[in-house]
Amino acid sequence: MATANIKDVKRRIKSVESTMLITKAMELVATSKLRGAKEKAVASQPYFSTLYETMCEIQQDRGFKSIYTKKEFLKTVLVVVLAGDRGLAGGFNHNVLKLAEEKIKSLEKDGRTVIVFPIGKKAVEYFEKRKYEIYNKEYQISDNLTMSKALRLSDSIISGFRKGIYDKVELVYTTFVSTLTQNAVSLTVLPIESKDLKDKEQADTDKSKKTALTLYEPSAEEVFDGLIPRYISGLLFCSITDSYAAEQAARRTAMESASDNANEMIESLSLLYNRARQAQITQELNEIVAGQMGNN
Repeated sequence: MATANIKDVKRRIKSVESTMLITKAMELVATSKLRGAKEKAVASQPYFSTLYETMCEIQQDRGFKSIYTKKEFLKTVLVVVLAGDRGLAGGFNHNVLKLAEEKIKSLEKDGRTVIVFPIGKKAVEYFEKRKYEIYNKEYQISDNLTMSKALRLSDSIISGFRKGIYDKVELVYTTFVSTLTQNAVSLTVLPIESKDLKDKEQADTDKSKKTALTLYEPSAEEVFDGLIPRYISGLLFCSITDSYAAEQAARRTAMESASDNANEMIESLSLLYNRARQAQITQELNEIVAGQMGNN
């Protein structure tokens, strides 16, 4: 191998080593953020679970009716899509955006008009390029999400629902299963499906007997409607923190894989470099020996 080619291999090794330093650093950062995101997601669960059980109990009241549980649908659906602000996270963004688009196409096939509420820079960019009607571009996922921010987000969604801009709200996001597994899922946010609530109610008969004696003032409907912003914000808060944890897990796995691949490439290039260098040295020795023999 020529000297120039040996230098090219050496430069390539240094380039891959630099890349591996970056992927290693990103892997460590993702691992650190994942730990905090998991703790945040777990800490938010008791609040949402208690609120959810309260909503179940209120619907047991006789004659209960609410705009948030209506069954008559018009033709417009708001699809809230949670994605990341950055890439380099394996298939994290691709999977959730693919599921969201499949959901949207299914709704449009059924004759529904779809409005997209993207949360996260990647979601905004994705749906802007495809010319979908976008409800709000303001919100982006961050690691400093607070309940007050989630409440403002839920107020915006509830406002459009009450005004009749849309009559159904779907949420598409990625749930954290484990460090190696993250699943894109979808669920209905509004209207609150009483069937789901009744299933949960029947699972706990003791609590059902207890709530039969509960009186709500001024009425069950007003208490229920008053809790809706907290319920939706709690749901969004849990979903966003869950999605953020899934993103960090996906990024950690992707960067770990990239670091391993870089290390294998360095080993392969180093072997190639050593063989080429050995061949060059052998050639130089042969030339020296040949020169000495010629002089003799």
